[in-house]
Amino acid sequence: MNVADQQAALDAVHDDPGDRPVMRARFEHNGSPRYMLYTIKRLGLDHDHGFHLDVQLVSDELEGGMETVEARLQEGEADLIDIDYISTARERSEGASIVAFHPYGRTVGGLVAPEDTDIEDLTDLPDHRIGVVRRLDKNWILTRAACREYHGFDPDEAATPVEAGSKVGLTRMLHDGEVDAVLQFWPIVPEITERGPYREVLPMADLVQRLSETDERLPISTFLTSESFFEAHPETVRGFKGAYRDVVDRLVSEDDHWEVVGEELMTYDDPAIVRAVRDGWRDMVVRDWDEARIDGMERLFDHLLDVAGPEALGVDRIPEGTFRPEVP
Repeated sequence: MNVADQQAALDAVHDDPGDRPVMRARFEHNGSPRYMLYTIKRLGLDHDHGFHLDVQLVSDELEGGMETVEARLQEGEADLIDIDYISTARERSEGASIVAFHPYGRTVGGLVAPEDTDIEDLTDLPDHRIGVVRRLDKNWILTRAACREYHGFDPDEAATPVEAGSKVGLTRMLHDGEVDAVLQFWPIVPEITERGPYREVLPMADLVQRLSETDERLPISTFLTSESFFEAHPETVRGFKGAYRDVVDRLVSEDDHWEVVGEELMTYDDPAIVRAVRDGWRDMVVRDWDEARIDGMERLFDHLLDVAGPEALGVDRIPEGTFRPEVP
């Protein structure tokens, strides 16, 4: 489903902000946060928590090397986005005034290939063309780290990564046979595999847990805002955190919300795809965090840095003040 149709569904549940403070949310049209953002708006959970969430969907194209949502936040056109915390650390180390104030989830993807592929696991990647959104994408970084740690090779050298520039472009490359496999983001994997003839060879979430050496579900993506918004509008930030916890509780326990999401926001209204996305979202999402979980995220970063190196990550540290679990 294109951006305009999904935005129309969101606009239908956009009510008047009244005198409530506004938080401008800018999210990708094919990213999983749109499911919970739409449900927050449909149920009025933002107003229940004293603020107005203005949701606009954007493309997942790159702008100056950054994802579109990153560009919107850094240019002052957004107050709320989500990206992985490696990208957050990278942008903050380069001077971006952004902070991660709440977890979203284990938003990684999967290695997807044709059903008749000869790629059965990571050891089969050499001499194959592997599609990625970009080489600094977290899925490729995780793959490189796991291959170097457990199998003694770097797929950035032994295989051929092919950058698509967007998730849509990545799926097209797979369908057109331009690559042997792709590292696609998790919400799109069911749309590909349920319709065939493709299968998921390996979920990247398995690599997250193996590399982090913990059973605790670690968020890879977090919600971001600017430092100025965080400091100037603490009540609004707290309001979003409350609305998010509420919507997670509803989407985890109540199936009927997913039927509406499937009808309004998904390209395919196939019940099997909707159920697969629903179950994947529930397995991915992280409702809250604490210092122990943040420590786990930092340990995973350090492990990726040790294994893959700063060139692969694009950053050599998580700058101080990146994670802001306590709102002032």
